[in-house]
Amino acid sequence: MAYQVTLVRGDGTGPELAEATRRVLEATGVEFDWDVQDAGVDVMEQTGTPLPDSVLESIRRTKVALKAPITTPVGTGFRSVNVAIRKELDLYACVRPCRTYEGVRSVFDKVDLVVVRENTEDLYAGIEFERGDAETAELRNWLLEHRPNAIIREPVGISIKPISVPGAERIVRFAFEYARTNNRRKVTAVHKANIMKFSDGLFLEVARQVAQDYPDIEFDDRIVDNMCMQLMQKPEQYDVLVLPNLYGDIISDLCAGMVGGLGVAPGGNIGELGAVFEATHGSAPKYKGLNKVNPTALILSGEMMLRHLGEHEAADRLNAAVSAVIAEGKDVTYDLKPNRDDPTAVGTAEMADAIIARLK
Repeated sequence: MAYQVTLVRGDGTGPELAEATRRVLEATGVEFDWDVQDAGVDVMEQTGTPLPDSVLESIRRTKVALKAPITTPVGTGFRSVNVAIRKELDLYACVRPCRTYEGVRSVFDKVDLVVVRENTEDLYAGIEFERGDAETAELRNWLLEHRPNAIIREPVGISIKPISVPGAERIVRFAFEYARTNNRRKVTAVHKANIMKFSDGLFLEVARQVAQDYPDIEFDDRIVDNMCMQLMQKPEQYDVLVLPNLYGDIISDLCAGMVGGLGVAPGGNIGELGAVFEATHGSAPKYKGLNKVNPTALILSGEMMLRHLGEHEAADRLNAAVSAVIAEGKDVTYDLKPNRDDPTAVGTAEMADAIIARLK
């Protein structure tokens, strides 16, 4: 029986990445019944929103989605579609594996880390007060009244950082369950509890409590700035990292850089009622329609989706095919060549063809 899966084609280079990944996944022999949906800047003119209701309705129905990159404006415009999907569907756990592949330029030889990021709370919860608003002035006055030592200059914008006990508990427990299921040895909680004692401090306290339920998994914690240094010096000492939202976003990009960049960094967003798998990188609109961008990250996100569906043998074969193509270095996109101006670099579709050939 075919798996019903929502395929969100995204914008910018998203549609060509989605098509390449769809072909590769079908070449594994696993059958899919795709519900193709569009989201992002390309559909705003027709629908008035970058996230039509039909997208969320489809994911609620299928419970599984593969989503190509979608543009997020910086500073102004609509909020991130990616964040909106996670919040609407309560996809509270973002999982981003980062591992080195032979043939990918990297200063590290062997990295195999998994970043587990809380998706719904922290500064990304979107509780913000805009400069110049009456609500902002009211909040500032309240804060100065109740925290007389606070320094809040005007004009000011304010963001609220909520971290709750249930939110912290479920993401830390998810990280430990992931470690146990995937034969991982260690979970490290990352925080800034030395400064933010009532938010990050709560996260650390809950993590320590949850860790007691998993005596078979090693546990430690690191302050986030020290964690960055530790990753640069001795990444082999770490395995699964569990973090609040903002730190998880930053550290996942750092870890992606350690293994060669966002082009080989997959991701999945998982909740109790569904899962959305997506590349960590953005939509690269300047390359739209040029058949140029690296499809590896979205294809590896498809591998994660296969494992989520229980198709582990197909996922293993897919990973082996991707690894072989990258290691050979012949049919790869420009960013995977030793010289980015190498005229033998192939396009998005052609790299997908090479992976399909390896699968067959």
